[in-house]
Amino acid sequence: MPSFRTLDDLDDVMGKRALVRVDLNVPMSDGHVTDDTRMRATLPTVTELADRGAIVLLLSHFGRPKAPSPEFSLSRVTRAYEEVLGREVRYVDWEVAEENVAMLRPGDVAILENTRFFGGEEKNDPAVVDRFAKLADFYVNDAFSAAHRAHASTEGLAHRLPAYAGRAMEAELKALQKALGEPERPVAAVVGGAKVSSKLEVLRHLVTRVDHLIIGGGMANTFLAARGVSVGKSLCEHDLTGTANEILDAADRANCTVHLPYDVVVAKEFAANPPSVRTCNVHEVAADEMILDVGPAAVEALGDALKTCRTLVWNGPLGAFETPPFDRATVALAQTAAALTQSGSLVSVAGGGDTVAALNHAGAAADFTFVSTAGGAFLEWMEGKELPGVKALLRD
Repeated sequence: MPSFRTLDDLDDVMGKRALVRVDLNVPMSDGHVTDDTRMRATLPTVTELADRGAIVLLLSHFGRPKAPSPEFSLSRVTRAYEEVLGREVRYVDWEVAEENVAMLRPGDVAILENTRFFGGEEKNDPAVVDRFAKLADFYVNDAFSAAHRAHASTEGLAHRLPAYAGRAMEAELKALQKALGEPERPVAAVVGGAKVSSKLEVLRHLVTRVDHLIIGGGMANTFLAARGVSVGKSLCEHDLTGTANEILDAADRANCTVHLPYDVVVAKEFAANPPSVRTCNVHEVAADEMILDVGPAAVEALGDALKTCRTLVWNGPLGAFETPPFDRATVALAQTAAALTQSGSLVSVAGGGDTVAALNHAGAAADFTFVSTAGGAFLEWMEGKELPGVKALLRD
């Protein structure tokens, strides 16, 4: 595994100022945080540093502001973060940042204002990096979800200050290494979602790295159409059937088995529990029907395939899981993967927003080896891309 500097490499931090890049870009409604998952992910790093006497300064973006505005101020999440952390948290505005930081004592925690209030943050402007860097003695990146962006707060600072991976980042990197870096074979990947076009690079990369590629969601319809199957009114990118065939050919060359559904759940309308719902062979989809989930026979066969594997990477649901009864395949396979993980026979790593929601819906997320809340960064990692925020933490 590539070697990263972590908090274990830090000596005495008493009274030292730590700039910690976290992800506090949390969903809000009526002024209240509706999901504090990202906040809770920061606790091991922030608590450890504060307990060791560091002055902890949290950096994060919040939304996509075009200019500084109260709507995108991190002051809105400070109280909620204070409740999650269980200790006092200060809010620091950039206008008085140096003066306010100078007044902080060992063990204090403060949230600095939205990094994107600086136009140069997303351009990795050296002047913005300087402005951040002069506030601290060292830098910790604990935001894997933003590691695919070469921004001032995610990449630039790692070259200006002594840089370390936080505990959440460290756990993420170790899990990803187990999943695709140096996995135990055989390796399976589940890739679902609506469109092939959004995951072309993922699929191209995975067929060269895994032994079993399980394709679900709307994108499976494009692959079925490429194989000459009539998919009726199903969501399908007919213009990408040639690309789908290229991926299937590449899988053949790499000895990767691609699993497409051979029985499916169809309906004439996309609605909860429609009267027209039925299960059929893929070759029996009527012209006025749409495929909305993988069928039970195929799911059972996929479960049998997972039982032969040692490692699983999962991104995307198998069907339209938000709408019953089209959640059954995702729930069943997720529960099988969770049980195999708990029995010690499978290392399971999952990531992406829809994936986390689907695994939580299945009651399986807690039993996976690791579930990443990162979206874009997880996808780019699955594409085999180098993530700037991660690369910057490598030891020299």
